[in-house]
Amino acid sequence: MDLDVYVTAHRAEWERLDQLLGRGGKLTGAEADELVALYQRAATHLSIVQSSAPDPMLTARLTQLVARARATVTGTRRSSWRDATRFLTAGFPAAVYRSRHWWVPTAVLSTLLAVLIGWWIGTHPEVQASIGAPVELREMTRPGGQYETYYSSHPAASFAAQVWTNNAQAAAMCLVLGAFLGIPVLWILFLNMLNLGVGIGLMSSAGRLDVFLGLVLPHGLLELTAVFVAAGTGLRLGWTVIEPGPTTRRAALAERGRAAVGMAIGLALILFVSGLIEGFVTPSGLPTWARVTIGIAAELAFLAYVYVLGGRAGDRGDLEEPDRSATLPTAA
Repeated sequence: MDLDVYVTAHRAEWERLDQLLGRGGKLTGAEADELVALYQRAATHLSIVQSSAPDPMLTARLTQLVARARATVTGTRRSSWRDATRFLTAGFPAAVYRSRHWWVPTAVLSTLLAVLIGWWIGTHPEVQASIGAPVELREMTRPGGQYETYYSSHPAASFAAQVWTNNAQAAAMCLVLGAFLGIPVLWILFLNMLNLGVGIGLMSSAGRLDVFLGLVLPHGLLELTAVFVAAGTGLRLGWTVIEPGPTTRRAALAERGRAAVGMAIGLALILFVSGLIEGFVTPSGLPTWARVTIGIAAELAFLAYVYVLGGRAGDRGDLEEPDRSATLPTAA
């Protein structure tokens, strides 16, 4: 394509669009229709230039012109409490619900891996010896040992904040690093399951598995579910790089990426609840059955939230149409 000829042929349209945009909202009905038509043409021109003759200066000029026109045509709106309500009652649960085919298998396989690691460690003394000296292992697993005092070693509020920060960072890393074909997500997930498996194995070898589960289950059910959701979403994002589906790879990644960002916010709230349970319920003087019941209730409430609200929403977990980036027409 001869770029100079193309610019000469369409310069008048771009200048007319710029002129109409400069008048703000003071347009007649005919001029408003003309602005919309010129905006659509300019978006097509930008797509053609980007694909056929990518000139940096012309691309920048047309990008700015199309962005201004889109803002004028679609208008702008401010975030409100309605947006937050919609996110919590539809957007977030729908995004989690739609990705269930990724995070549910991730949860099942990861849990099986942790149990397998725990069984391997618990039934093989030589593996335990490679983890630590017998004195160190006894100190960790004895009544009042490190596994039990860990949850009460700091003030509840500061401990809950620390736990929330660490878990939110892990979930965010799963979501962000998923674009790298999901490989970093698998590593993060493995490290989490390894830590859990070591605890299961060491405490079971000491005959105190019931104590360990009584400490982990109150907060661990909800906490691990949030991590599994983040990991599953990250793996889904990584698979989108390989197989974007019927849309273009760019459009598919944009949609999955927006859903992942929203999910990061929602999971931070879920992990906040888990952190409160870990900081205030797990180390409390409540009987084990009461603490575990609280953990199970929190887990069931989250699953009901996802499957009931998310299933009803009929939502992609994406932004509403006016808030999405404009998708340029594809040049033939």
